[in-house]
Amino acid sequence: MSEVQGLKYYLDTYAMREYLRGNRSYQKYFSGHELITSLMNLIELYYLVLRDDGESAADKSYLAFKQYEVSITDHDIRNAMKFRLGSKARKEDVSYADAIGYIIAKRYGVTYLTGDDAFEGFPNVLFIK
Repeated sequence: MSEVQGLKYYLDTYAMREYLRGNRSYQKYFSGHELITSLMNLIELYYLVLRDDGESAADKSYLAFKQYEVSITDHDIRNAMKFRLGSKARKEDVSYADAIGYIIAKRYGVTYLTGDDAFEGFPNVLFIK
């Protein structure tokens, strides 16, 4: 994905799961907006759906969101781990995948869409339950 103009939301795992569960608060963000996510969030999504709903549902979920995948750079990894370390110091529990996603959202200049409590009140985050 070389062109980033017009992108709107970075989908974290929480957002994708809530959309799949039919949470009406998320529905409007998945239609008519440009979306991105990373392989890390796709891995988390696959695992959670596999655990809760089985392999067929996990495969369908993964494939539905794979189209939004953007690359993770070395710069993303380094900055994300610094961000994660800082969040731990503030007693917040940010996963590896979410730290990387948040940094990618910043790199692309898009809003990080989540309902993960660790991100409530963060800049550049649309927090929805």
